Amino acid sequence: MAESAVSPAEGVNPAPLRIPVRQVVPWAVFAAVLGLVLIYFVGAEQGATSLFSGTWVHEFTHDGRHLLGFPCH
Repeated sequence: MAESAVSPAEGVNPAPLRIPVRQVVPWAVFAAVLGLVLIYFVGAEQGATSLFSGTWVHEFTHDGRHLLGFPCH
């Protein structure tokens, strides 16, 4: 039986994928800001640092607060 024509050469390693940092940094900053905003709304909104009046933000994030361990009552 003959060897396959598409078999890889022995001892050849593929080059690692290079991702430029300049392309990753804006997405990392965006993800960090979005995460901080979400943590604020789940953990602190409707408290002493409330940005919105009423209780709708508290009620919308109520179960998330309990899941993440934030006290709310």
